[in-house]
Amino acid sequence: MSRQGSMSMRKVNEQGQSVAGSADPGTSICLATFDQYRGLLFSIAYRMLGSVADAEDMLQEAFIRWQQSSEQDIESPRAFLVTIVSRLCINHLQSARAQREQYFGEWLPEPIVTNNASDPFGILKIDESLSMAFLILLERLTPIERAVFLLREVFEYDYSEVARIVGQSEVNCRQILRRARQHIEAMRPRFEVPERKRTDLFDRFLEAVGTGEMGGLLDLLAKDVVLHSDGGGKGVAVPNEVRGADRVARGILGGLQRFVPRNLVRKLGHINGSPGVINYLEGKPHSVVTLEIRDGLIREIFIITNPEKLSHIPPLAE
Repeated sequence: MSRQGSMSMRKVNEQGQSVAGSADPGTSICLATFDQYRGLLFSIAYRMLGSVADAEDMLQEAFIRWQQSSEQDIESPRAFLVTIVSRLCINHLQSARAQREQYFGEWLPEPIVTNNASDPFGILKIDESLSMAFLILLERLTPIERAVFLLREVFEYDYSEVARIVGQSEVNCRQILRRARQHIEAMRPRFEVPERKRTDLFDRFLEAVGTGEMGGLLDLLAKDVVLHSDGGGKGVAVPNEVRGADRVARGILGGLQRFVPRNLVRKLGHINGSPGVINYLEGKPHSVVTLEIRDGLIREIFIITNPEKLSHIPPLAE
């Protein structure tokens, strides 16, 4: 399907609503039920896939199957829809692994703007499981491990429900979850940084980068800081991770001087639940930057310049 998934989904709804309003009450009920759970479905699909476009594609396919199903097949609409989306995502991840391996440079999740003023994708929970760092950790899990972990740990489904959704026994799900936890717990942060401290550190980071002050930037970076950048071969980015405070600081300041347009317009906000910035060039999203902060220092920096991964971000308002 195309990358205009959300637009396609809106077209389906608009068409359905017009039909429902004129002739078919059953269609109206079908649409209303799906819309009731759309936020939950997108929330699961995005965390599973790390892609807005792919998540919307999964919802569109789930909607088609929902329309084609009969009432006799459905005991619980919520369980039915979550099962469809979860299994579609597992299948998609299994087929997408080869594509990820052939991706030019480092693959990062598509960023989502999560300002409090709007929630265009209906994400129910803005927590650590939405952060760039956490979504990258999920990439280390197999598709089935990812599904079981998210359904149990993030969306708090019972083991019996998880087992039915993924088509495994409860015993298998407990074993799968144990393996997934071992992978995740070894790498995830032990505690969250208060929002105020994260915002303050992000502001200081932007100031140091803006002034080109090497010493000020180094003071903010952990010694083992990692710079992640994703251009997908279509935007400015380094092909591999950059590690170490000195190399990261020099890479950021040097890259700004050599490769970043001078006429970017910067807009502060929240990206995947963390302080971030969207840079616009001639009104269109050019790049997104967000940070992972722990123990009062910047541990990871994420820069996305792949235009395809920014296409769902609205243009800069006049």
